[in-house]
Amino acid sequence: MSKQLEITLKRSVIGRPEEQRSTVQTLGLKKVHQSVVREDTPVVRGMINKVSHLVNVEEV
Repeated sequence: MSKQLEITLKRSVIGRPEEQRSTVQTLGLKKVHQSVVREDTPVVRGMINKVSHLVNVEEV
């Protein structure tokens, strides 16, 4: 069984660059404090690194 990550948006994307906004949207997050569960892949890890200051990540 592969690892999964629970990603929670902790800060608003208002006033952030368009690249960060689209990365958060691609992760599936729309509202502050919303959480999604994603597979732990290099692609998802790269997206998390781009917006690490906006999200919290926990292994599930």
